Amino acid sequence: MITRFSSRRQRLDHSFLRERLQGAQSYDRIAGFFSSSILEVAGEAFEALAGPVRLVCNSGLDPQDVATARKAAQAAMRREWCDTEPERLSESARPRFQRLYEFLVAGKLQVRVVPDAHFGLIHGKAGVITLADGRQTAFLGSVNESMTAWRLNYELLWEDDSEDAVCWVQEEFDALWHSPFAVALAEAVVQDIGRLAKRSVIPNLSDWRDHPDPAAPVIESPVYRKEVGLWEHQKHFVKLAFEAHLGPHGARLVLADQVGLGKTIQLAMAAQLMALSGDRPVLILAPKPLIWQWQGELSTLLDMPSAVWDGRNWIDENGIEHPSAGPESVRKCPRRVGIVSTGLIIAGSEIRDWLVNGRYECVILDEAHRARRRNLAAGKEYEAAEPNNLLRFLWEISPRTKSLLLATATPVQIHPVEAWDLLDALARGSEAVLGGVGSLWRKPRQALELLLGEAVPPDDVVTQWAWMRNPLPPAAEGPDYQSLRRVLRLTDQEVSAPGGSFERLSAPDRARVRRLFPRFVEQANPFIRRIVLRTREYLETTLDPETGEPFLKPVQVRLHGDRDEDAIVLPPFLEDAYHLAEAFCSLLAERARSGFFRTLLLRRVGSTMEAGRRTVEKLLAEWTTLDEDEEDDGSLAQLRTLTPAERALLQRFLKALEANQERDPKYQIVRSQLLDQGWMELGCIIFSQYFDSVFWLASQLTADIPEEEIGIYAGARRSGVMHNGIFTAAARDLLKERVRRGEIRILIGTDAASEGLNLQRLGTLINLDLPWNPSRLEQRKGRIQRIGQLRDTVDLYNLRYAGSVEDRVHELLSSRLENIATLFGQIPDILEDVWVDVALGQINAALKTIDAVPRKHPFQLRYQGVEKVDWEGCAEVLSAEERKRFLTRGWGE
Repeated sequence: MITRFSSRRQRLDHSFLRERLQGAQSYDRIAGFFSSSILEVAGEAFEALAGPVRLVCNSGLDPQDVATARKAAQAAMRREWCDTEPERLSESARPRFQRLYEFLVAGKLQVRVVPDAHFGLIHGKAGVITLADGRQTAFLGSVNESMTAWRLNYELLWEDDSEDAVCWVQEEFDALWHSPFAVALAEAVVQDIGRLAKRSVIPNLSDWRDHPDPAAPVIESPVYRKEVGLWEHQKHFVKLAFEAHLGPHGARLVLADQVGLGKTIQLAMAAQLMALSGDRPVLILAPKPLIWQWQGELSTLLDMPSAVWDGRNWIDENGIEHPSAGPESVRKCPRRVGIVSTGLIIAGSEIRDWLVNGRYECVILDEAHRARRRNLAAGKEYEAAEPNNLLRFLWEISPRTKSLLLATATPVQIHPVEAWDLLDALARGSEAVLGGVGSLWRKPRQALELLLGEAVPPDDVVTQWAWMRNPLPPAAEGPDYQSLRRVLRLTDQEVSAPGGSFERLSAPDRARVRRLFPRFVEQANPFIRRIVLRTREYLETTLDPETGEPFLKPVQVRLHGDRDEDAIVLPPFLEDAYHLAEAFCSLLAERARSGFFRTLLLRRVGSTMEAGRRTVEKLLAEWTTLDEDEEDDGSLAQLRTLTPAERALLQRFLKALEANQERDPKYQIVRSQLLDQGWMELGCIIFSQYFDSVFWLASQLTADIPEEEIGIYAGARRSGVMHNGIFTAAARDLLKERVRRGEIRILIGTDAASEGLNLQRLGTLINLDLPWNPSRLEQRKGRIQRIGQLRDTVDLYNLRYAGSVEDRVHELLSSRLENIATLFGQIPDILEDVWVDVALGQINAALKTIDAVPRKHPFQLRYQGVEKVDWEGCAEVLSAEERKRFLTRGWGE
């Protein structure tokens, strides 16, 4: 029998749904989407059901995610749930969330989602109800499984209890429910529903400061509501740093995680918590190309206001310029968090004096290995440091900040004393790092020889105690240190045991010191306690005891183009052009001091011949500015005119290119990998240092595949989409979102895309050129070999011309690069000097630099451990309005 219902005539929830569900045995439902409001309609009836309610609904899941990466599907489902902003529902929704959570945990309500990309949007709404007496009825209509659908919207519904109708709807339901693409409702969604059931808001910052739970300000930030949240190793560092900041000595740490493990978000979240906990400002120092990335990540991931000093004015997160009255205005940042380029410090700008005289809650230095001593010549490593400007700045600002966080993936570039220098900078503001007066750890040669096993460990217990007592590890390091502090009546606020403390130790305590000393050197010395390093290998091979799965999904890299025979042979005229570029650089070397400038043309020709051509045209026009995506060491402005001999070589270079009738062979390889090898289907990011190369490649590709949309990710004003030969500007955030949705499969980017950009949707990477700063190669690879990557293996292709500087460096380094990267997490920046030396024909100097890199890791670092931190269940949240109100206050307010 067919019965028709209209919400215009009667309330559908009363006249149909509740009546049918009273005492029913089961309920199978096809709905458009999952909504918590389902319980406002039929919660009591659900409780009375003998069997389960099974709901199959829509999702924007990608079928590829479901087929290849169930975790990715779970993350996408969680993101969809968070997109509905359930935390914004009124207080009256809490009982609904509690009942919904109980139903889900008990299995009374079972939910599966199917990707709309596979089935299309589920516009057909239907259900089968097995009534109390065993009879079944089916219904079809426009009604979704939500309160608004059953109670408020205009909806139509047809009921049919015939056997044919019931079988027909049941068959449709079963096909969706048992589909290989159907995924159970994500556990993270269930957990969040349980959290929302208990959710309460902390209205005032002062109330939060009384009991500063680090989860409260961040659990509803975009990184949790729009992304996948933080991983265990990231939460571990944030908790470690924040708890130390709240302690008597502040947080004094070097974060040395490998590339791709998310150092920026860890530092940013720690910075926000520290800013909220105190009344002094936070200063972030980063290389010029990264300052806007820092501001972008603070805004997009943490919804956190900040301001960037652009050299003249402060620019806030909304792009609003705050006019200055001169360099002293750098002390009048309009936000609690200010971001400044380290280039201004290195160059000795007058603003460094204004900054160094401030008082801070926290100072963060990104790329901290740039703070170095100048005197690292062999045999002079342990002489008193001659600091560069950045290291001297650290020395001066360290005592003026409560916490100091230094970030670098390579704390050691050439010699272990560089790591000691970073700890020494931390220690200038806190004796808790290397101890106080008389500490043996303040003597770099003795400290490093002990750690590296180059000196015989002391056997007498008095000397062992001298190493251990200053600084004495806190009680949290273990029961032995807890016992020693108790015997000496030392609190954790007291950094060291006094000089005569050994006499106060009993015979058993002295025996404890002797037994403990070897383990102290290996696991509790100041280097181990201050350098936090987690390797990708550790996180990929260590199982989370709660889940039985690795802390980080292993992602292998399949390398292409790295064999000697893979070097790309240039056709004759292009080879002539390359040799002319070498001759030009040799002429420049006779009168230009800067290695950067002397090798500029070779760097660009090594990228693509097109980049070389455009560079030469600009040089002939006395060009003195670089692309906005590059750093300039100021050398271009030093040379505004060319000599006649230099100009003649450049003109011959252009003629050689004009005579060439063949395409740049790099393009043929890129095209073949994308189209013939299927890399476009897998999704591909292509990197170049230079926008000229990026735009040239996009123009070439759009001519061959005009129907494909090709993303260009460069400076903010030059990003966009190339389609059918036409370039359309687009915001970088839009490009990222379209890549995530799978709408853009080819993304060509400058190194602006190598930091802070999550491209785990893409499975392949091509380096159109090899940057002479080796760490940039690691940063590029980190865009796809990163947290959240869908595939078990990603492919990477490195392109280089035969006989080029890159090819010759490859010959020199190939036997050592893998070992260096394995030992240090990435290739030290100091190896950039190798490229310059090879370009200028100084092979012996290049070999000397290579041999200077240590052949083993200088420290057995302990902080690979990952402590579980449960933030996801945090139900007390700091008011978002209150948080932002405080963070938008300026310095001094």
